[in-house]
Amino acid sequence: MGRIPDLVPERLSADGRALYDSIASGPRAAGPQHFALTNPDGSLRGPFNAMLLAPGLGAALQDLGAAIRYRGTLTDRSREIAILLVAARWDSAFEREAHEAVGRATGLADDELAALRREDAAAFAGVEGAVARATVALLDGDLDDAAWADAEEALGAAGVLELSTLVGYYATLALQLRVFRVGV
Repeated sequence: MGRIPDLVPERLSADGRALYDSIASGPRAAGPQHFALTNPDGSLRGPFNAMLLAPGLGAALQDLGAAIRYRGTLTDRSREIAILLVAARWDSAFEREAHEAVGRATGLADDELAALRREDAAAFAGVEGAVARATVALLDGDLDDAAWADAEEALGAAGVLELSTLVGYYATLALQLRVFRVGV
């Protein structure tokens, strides 16, 4: 049981409803749906329900998330590798459920998904390996000089910025999911 009720659209403030509408009709809702964004009562699932508590902050968070997922330069597979490593580190059931489904759609195989649950960066090679290694290092707190050189060679400095932002954003969501006791 979560710590806050499911916030149904018809009971939201005007600002809350505007945020709800931007999430429920934005890029997360377009195209193929790999996981349910809403509950049967219309409330938002996962971290999005809590974002409605503070629409100004929630809008900024969801805008950042949309930028990471839909306007970033990481490949879809690399992005999902990083997200699933964050989900594993934080033991975030919702992130795992949602992004394993997205990951499968990007071509991640069952053995790769199992490796991500174990935080096994060695299961990946090339740019994906560099993303996995850098993500684990970021989750440990920093990129030392060798990890920086590896990540920067594979992704460029702008790519490292994008990856570190992704790791921070999904760690924030994982924390919020834990604090608000949001399951799957």
